[in-house]
Amino acid sequence: MLMKGAHENVVAAVGQTPIVRLNRLASHVAANIYVKLEYLNPGGSAKDRPAIQIVLDAEEDGTLRPGGTIVESTSGNTGMGLAMVSAIRGYKTVFVMPDKMSEEKIASLRAFGSRVIVTPTNVEPDDPRSYYRVAEQVVRETPGAILANQYHNPSNPKAHMLSTGPEIWSQTEGEVDAVVVAMGTGGTISGLGRYLKEKKPEIKMVGVDPIGSIYYDYFRTGAITEASSYRVEGFGEGFLPSTMDFTFLDDVIRVSDKDCFQWTRKLVRSEGIYAGGSSGGAVCAAIRYAESTGTDGNILVILPDSAGRYLSKIFNDTWMKEGGFLETDLEDERIGDLLRERGVELVSAGPEDSFSTVITRLKEHGFSQLPVLDDSGRLLGLIRERDMLQALLTKEADAESAIGGHLDNGYALVEATNRASLLTQLFAQGKVVVVEDQGRVMGILTNIDFIDWMAARMSAS
Repeated sequence: MLMKGAHENVVAAVGQTPIVRLNRLASHVAANIYVKLEYLNPGGSAKDRPAIQIVLDAEEDGTLRPGGTIVESTSGNTGMGLAMVSAIRGYKTVFVMPDKMSEEKIASLRAFGSRVIVTPTNVEPDDPRSYYRVAEQVVRETPGAILANQYHNPSNPKAHMLSTGPEIWSQTEGEVDAVVVAMGTGGTISGLGRYLKEKKPEIKMVGVDPIGSIYYDYFRTGAITEASSYRVEGFGEGFLPSTMDFTFLDDVIRVSDKDCFQWTRKLVRSEGIYAGGSSGGAVCAAIRYAESTGTDGNILVILPDSAGRYLSKIFNDTWMKEGGFLETDLEDERIGDLLRERGVELVSAGPEDSFSTVITRLKEHGFSQLPVLDDSGRLLGLIRERDMLQALLTKEADAESAIGGHLDNGYALVEATNRASLLTQLFAQGKVVVVEDQGRVMGILTNIDFIDWMAARMSAS
């Protein structure tokens, strides 16, 4: 007989993580901001929940048999959850990780006896060297192996629909108005969104996306833009997983690496909350959401994992300085202010405009690219001088051709209220920045605009 108050095993102890209020960091907003400490799960993250569900469902459908091997491409947390479950149920584990992941994560997985394969970060998802493709190769070469496949496994959002969602509803007694979630596979926000919106349709589901990931642009425009590298771990993606269901999202907020890392430090030092980089990004986004909406409701932020997995990075001053992640005097400046100080009116084009019309417009204003908007003002992409020239030279188009088939998606969308420090990371990636103000395109910023603005600031000081 099990002793009163005890759990059968460590897996049974997953869930019922506490919710606590932010005080010092959220004192200036009208909203009440709360955080759910998912890093207090036994495996150290929110990923314990889908890890259990994935294993149980695979056992039930017969794909995972006794003595089998579970293989997964992971940033670390799903791997930890799967390793924990496998230790109890007698499975072997192999995990494939990008090389940007912390040594703490790699060492933790190896502590479970897991085999860990490290692959290059800066390759396309379909590249045979990517952690997705390497994991698939390991499954093909390993008898009795299955791919956990968190990016496309319905067990992932199912876990949050069956456990995290009901848990939040019970803990808050429905007194939650918005939930803020850092988006990786999309399983957490999709599962929570499905459950909570059935209970309370007016609840707002707010996603958080790092610069370099494609989710923010896709949510805003419906276009898949070009992904680029970022340093924060555990969220963001360069492709669209099938576990990411955008129908439940009401808003997506973009954050920089610097935002994530600085707010992670603030969480520990101002609130005593020992959470990781994606948690810092999510809290930063929640504060911005509260500031921009002026809501006085209850906002709940999911904190996925622990600071202990990032001691060699986020809490290492040398690493932070080398990455340019420590505080600068740009923190109080807003991107919209930069654009307004330039005093340049918005010049745009429509998808049906001809090459000759747009070329004339570019010459008149001295621009090298224009935003292309539909009739409702929605951004469709950029039309660039260089792309038009290439199309004309190769005879893919002529002077009267419509520009709609020649748009470029290699831009980054930002909000006018975002801090100007966000631009340093975007321009380092070679991005053109399109600025939005309450969903309407405000203008374009390039690297030279930022340099001129910074030079003016330095001269004034």
